[in-house]
Amino acid sequence: MEHIIGKLIKDFEEGKTTRRHLIGTLVGIAAASATTPGLLADNAEPLKATAINHVSYQVADYTKTRDFYAGLFGMKISADDGKQCNLSLGEINLVVRNGTGTTPLVDHIAYTIENWNKDAVLGELTRRNLNPKSEGPNSFQIRDPDGYHVQLSPKR
Repeated sequence: MEHIIGKLIKDFEEGKTTRRHLIGTLVGIAAASATTPGLLADNAEPLKATAINHVSYQVADYTKTRDFYAGLFGMKISADDGKQCNLSLGEINLVVRNGTGTTPLVDHIAYTIENWNKDAVLGELTRRNLNPKSEGPNSFQIRDPDGYHVQLSPKR
């Protein structure tokens, strides 16, 4: 499974697959993982991911990317602070930020957790020894087995 996700993200970063394919495949993997017995390390109740909250990626000049997606697809721009912005695509946000180089990369994917209870989510992540880090007032960051940054958030 990790190999498939890693290859999918690498293909996206290299321009070999589309953003739509990347997101659709990741949603399918998340849905299957949440409902298939035996995929959980300790068979505990999963934190129910209901959607991709946002995909965050770094680009050379976020204003060019912002203007491209807003102009071509009519995405609504919000939270533009001069370094990054959110682009709304239905229920999913694309977070576009200035990166450190010229090669764009996906830096994390955030999942929306059903029935969000910050303390309960923190407790479950801690119980599973995932070393959660607070990511703002209402979300957590963990690393998956391959080291990818995963963010868990309530529905916006």
